[in-house]
Amino acid sequence: MKEVTIYTDGACSHNPGPGGWAAVLMYKGNEKRISGYAPDTTNNRMELTAVLEAIKALKEPCSVTIHTDSAYIHQAFEKGWIQKWLSNGWKNAAKQPVENQDLWKAILQASKQHRITYKKVKGHAGDTFNTICDSLARKAIQDNIIKI
Repeated sequence: MKEVTIYTDGACSHNPGPGGWAAVLMYKGNEKRISGYAPDTTNNRMELTAVLEAIKALKEPCSVTIHTDSAYIHQAFEKGWIQKWLSNGWKNAAKQPVENQDLWKAILQASKQHRITYKKVKGHAGDTFNTICDSLARKAIQDNIIKI
């Protein structure tokens, strides 16, 4: 399997509000940057969308390391929250429906053919690719907000 490194980030102008997401995919010195926009969303949805779109951009099964500054995403996968949600019928520890189920389910579906690990990076702390993703996500918002 190809070994791919991915950095992701999401941003939101107000929360909820206009949002952007971005990812940098790296393989053998090659780099692909992707980003997008949503007019009315939340920061968590943009973080999840960045992961989903990055995984969907892979053209064949890969071994992937996804770097995220989102504790929400990192803990869901690396602390076993996803397995608990699945076994509890998509209910959280408080017995409430898990938020953003549509995106979590889409990520699980898109991930099936890959071997993925998630690494937590500290946001806004000088990590080059995290900074690039943050800038791309914020640019997606700025490029799409209608100026009056």
